[in-house]
Amino acid sequence: MVFTIISRLVNGVKEGVKSGLTGVSDVGGAVIGLVKNTTVSMLKGTTDIVTAGVDAAGSIVKGAVSGAADIGVAVVGTIKGIVTGTVKGFMESGGKQDDAIKGAVGQAIHSAKELGLNVGETAVEVVKGAVEAVKDVGGDTFDATKTAVIAAVDAAAEIGGGTVETVKSTLSESIDGAKKIIEEVKK
Repeated sequence: MVFTIISRLVNGVKEGVKSGLTGVSDVGGAVIGLVKNTTVSMLKGTTDIVTAGVDAAGSIVKGAVSGAADIGVAVVGTIKGIVTGTVKGFMESGGKQDDAIKGAVGQAIHSAKELGLNVGETAVEVVKGAVEAVKDVGGDTFDATKTAVIAAVDAAAEIGGGTVETVKSTLSESIDGAKKIIEEVKK
């Protein structure tokens, strides 16, 4: 049941993003609102999806990235907006902050790897996007930063190779507090 719902979510977001971004000149400006609104409309009245948590948030990102890539939009320039829109829409639909961040950031890192993007740079952008979204909806930005950094490092560890060190290094240099968060997790 949940798999069917998640599959519909991926496809629905993908098609929504494709149709919403086709012909748009300022994709970066449009993607946050488009993904947020698509997320809210897809989740409306479906508590099953919101309770699926991390998987649902990740599916939204997967669908949005796929939709953007299908119409030739540079995903590297939109990934932060996709994560921001996903986290905002998911939280506004009643989803938990941690689930929204873990799912969105984790899937964005995996999508970056699949598309051959710089995973370290992507990690910085998606952590910033997640924190920005939480700030906009009135959530706990300190906790959001911690959750996003850990989610990025965990996703990089799942990918393997030198990816985890690249992500740790890039986040430590670019995100306030990331170095301390990463060091605390090691303990």
